[in-house]
Amino acid sequence: MNNIIKNIEAAQLKEEVASFNVGDTVKVYAKVKEGNRERIQVFEGTVLKRQNGGARETFTVRKNSNGIGVERTWPVHSPSVDRIEVVRHGKVRRAKLTYLRGRVGKRAKVKEAIK
Repeated sequence: MNNIIKNIEAAQLKEEVASFNVGDTVKVYAKVKEGNRERIQVFEGTVLKRQNGGARETFTVRKNSNGIGVERTWPVHSPSVDRIEVVRHGKVRRAKLTYLRGRVGKRAKVKEAIK
């Protein structure tokens, strides 16, 4: 039974997924359907967390919009995500950056990783 589920999930995976980690600033190009039209909307922010794995893998991105924090969660292999572009790599020591929710301004920034 387990092999059957693995085969079905493997067929759902995307071939190319950008390599990004928690703390990175990314641009998510998401497909938005409005009526009978479809357009691409860009959501740029910091990756707070990545969860699960395989076809069920999700990631959460947080941005500040007009002084209000906005978070969105997408499945990595979703057809509604056109592509993920890494703007800059962040230097973090945690797997989940939920502490950024309580911070404002410069304190909510993540240091850039120098490679």
